[in-house]
Amino acid sequence: MKIRSFVVACFASAMLFANADAGIITQWTFEGSVPATAGPHAAEVGVGSASGVHASTATYSNPAGNGTSESFSSNNWAVGDYYQFSTSTIGFEDIVLTFAQTSSGTGPLDFKLAYQVDGGGFIDVAPYIVLPNSTTAPGVGNWNSTTEISGYNFSFDLSSITALNGASAVDFRLINTTTADATPPGTVASTGTNRVDTVTVSGGVVPEPATAYLALGACLAGIVAMRRHLG
Repeated sequence: MKIRSFVVACFASAMLFANADAGIITQWTFEGSVPATAGPHAAEVGVGSASGVHASTATYSNPAGNGTSESFSSNNWAVGDYYQFSTSTIGFEDIVLTFAQTSSGTGPLDFKLAYQVDGGGFIDVAPYIVLPNSTTAPGVGNWNSTTEISGYNFSFDLSSITALNGASAVDFRLINTTTADATPPGTVASTGTNRVDTVTVSGGVVPEPATAYLALGACLAGIVAMRRHLG
């Protein structure tokens, strides 16, 4: 029983080395970059860039974020316009993308998330709807610099997309897909705005194989020693 208990505990410890905790890879809070142009804007955590692309001239600004002082905002939205966030996931797996996003009443309603790996072309992940920045929106309220409002937060678990694991160049796009505004049945106006905040790419750290092998080797050596001691 002693050997069996030791084996269970030892192999459980070895598995901890093989399954590291998740961590932030790259994050844009816009507190340091304070975006007032299309970019690119450097990430505040990790290495990466954020930018905006519009078919027509747009005004970029940095109004209050979702519980933060700054965000990345733009007007004059058309179908196909987007925000892009670029980074590397080398050393990470099981990728997750989170962010906060809102529109003014005449800003865009419908978006989709797409990704690209190593310049191989963009692949759609899923569509989503952006709530208007208003105290009348269900369960939410106006963005401000002191209070985060969870109703504006989005989270996409991309762990099933193995192509994102350990990639040298990954691009994520938040793409406007229709002319509908955030207070249907209206249409997006040139003055309508949309903003994003606290864009975070996270994942599990991929351990070096040598680390796991060392832990496993220590287990095996311990088992042999116990067997000799017990006769």
